[in-house]
Amino acid sequence: MNDHSDPGFENLLEFLKNSRGFDFTGYKRTSLSRRIDKRMQMIDIHDYSSYIDYLTVHPEEFTQLFNTILINVTSFFRDPTTWEYISREVIPSILAGTDQDSTVRVWSAGCASGEETYTIAMLLADAVGVENFGSRVKIYATDLDEEDLNKARIAMYSPKEVEGVPPEYLEKYFERSNGGYVVLKELRRAVIFGRHDVIHDAPISRIDLLLCRNLLMYLNTETQARVLARLHFSIKDGGFLVLGKAEMLLAYSSLFLPVELKARAFRSASKPNFRDRLQLMTANGSEETTRQLANQFQLRESAFNASPIPQLVVELGGSVALANDRARGLFGLTARDIGRPFQDLELSYKPAELRSAINRAQEEQSEITLNSILWNHGVEKAFLDIILSPLHSNGNGINAVLISFIDITVQVNLHEKLEHANVELEAAMGELQSSNEELETTNEELQSTIEELETTNEELQSSNEEMETMNEELQSTNEELQSTNEELEAMGEESRERSEKLFQVNRLLEAIVTSLRGGIIVTDTDMCILSWNRKSDDLWGLRAEEVYQKPLFSLDIGLPVGQLQPMIRSVINGERDEIETTIQALNRRGKEITCNVTLLPLVLTDQTIQGSILVVEDGRG
Repeated sequence: MNDHSDPGFENLLEFLKNSRGFDFTGYKRTSLSRRIDKRMQMIDIHDYSSYIDYLTVHPEEFTQLFNTILINVTSFFRDPTTWEYISREVIPSILAGTDQDSTVRVWSAGCASGEETYTIAMLLADAVGVENFGSRVKIYATDLDEEDLNKARIAMYSPKEVEGVPPEYLEKYFERSNGGYVVLKELRRAVIFGRHDVIHDAPISRIDLLLCRNLLMYLNTETQARVLARLHFSIKDGGFLVLGKAEMLLAYSSLFLPVELKARAFRSASKPNFRDRLQLMTANGSEETTRQLANQFQLRESAFNASPIPQLVVELGGSVALANDRARGLFGLTARDIGRPFQDLELSYKPAELRSAINRAQEEQSEITLNSILWNHGVEKAFLDIILSPLHSNGNGINAVLISFIDITVQVNLHEKLEHANVELEAAMGELQSSNEELETTNEELQSTIEELETTNEELQSSNEEMETMNEELQSTNEELQSTNEELEAMGEESRERSEKLFQVNRLLEAIVTSLRGGIIVTDTDMCILSWNRKSDDLWGLRAEEVYQKPLFSLDIGLPVGQLQPMIRSVINGERDEIETTIQALNRRGKEITCNVTLLPLVLTDQTIQGSILVVEDGRG
């Protein structure tokens, strides 16, 4: 319908951002324009500038547009393979890494109407027990759509919406209510729902498991990089990220490491230093700036890891901030050691006492070298030069110490044998140089091949994401049509049944009241007439339509209603259940008659008194 390269399309996106705070500029233009065009077709508008005018005049249209753009196709236990892996591997791993007093923190980003959020809640409740769930688990669920968030907070779902829930979970974690199912309150209390934009809003921190399924595939490459940097900041080192089945992280291996590609499960790699994290998290929102900062961080991390010298960084507070690949391999460090106090590691005192050396480097603000340190590495004997270099923070003093371990075993041995092995040393150096050149050549060839494969994979990934987006759009439209048909059919059938029942009840009631021998007068609590049968017509000469809603005591009839007023009030107030009395009256012909009057309260099914009933019978018979 419209070309999304049209400046009018960009004007529309800017209008949405400025007027309602929804910034869609980071979304893929193809799918975004298709969704907007669909909404414009529904209201018969054919260009973007006219649609801006329409939104200005009809503010309620914003809700319809956002519901169309923000596709909320979700269900309980969607993609069972993924949930099976989370239950079998991810949750036990998280619980094993936390003690009984620690809280497991989960973030469900793009939670829609809450099905995915309550799915992970059920799995965690199954793992820790419902009785411990509230104290051990905290779940944050966020989305842009306030309408869906409200439904998620209520947590009530139709029988069709809970079809994907296993029967044992449906029995254990749901309660029946008004023909639907409500999530158990113990689960609802542990979930915090809120509106959040992952592109612009500050991320939630210290997360053990982050579910961000089928959200990244709507974003362009630059926006994906920005969002992934924020998600990496949120997740603890070694924490888990789970994506949708059409999403991959081939270009972000330095931030997330795959643990199960079929389930799209990844682990968070070690965090960058504080300065780099601050840069990534406080970027001014420019996509180009964010991309450059992300590339700079990846380049620094790659260079640090690629260093042939084992190195690690200890922050001023005494915790391990960074360790490159050589240091991890040489000293047996893992991702969990990053962030631990350095003094808790064997490395702090073996092969040398480094804690006091770190303090010296900080106090003297100068480089310190520990020469020819003997280190028994397994069955081998090695010699290391350990260099401790203070790291300055832009004129704000020392904030960390870089420790470099230079293996000088070869130099020491060569020094001892120098006079006897000069020729052999030159030959060995020549062979080493040749090997290094061959390795560099091989690495360059491999790098070229890897880049070609990454390009191909990114193209395939983009196509896969686009197909998944279109599939969800079709599924959403089909569900909307099916839901509308079912509602119309149910409303028509229910209306016919109610009309038939009402007609039958009215006929029955009319027949009963007409067949009674006495005059029936029904009043409300203000003593205004609600019902007046034919016998009352015959006795007092007034028809039902003449007295309806008129105060009983304002009627000019032969019945001395003034005498009855205190008794009627006593019945309405619930002071007496029934009163019978005999009074003298004049009928519509002016003839004096003796009337037997019975007074009863008008009681509804909920036992509330809504008025009174007078039964007046001619004493003659």
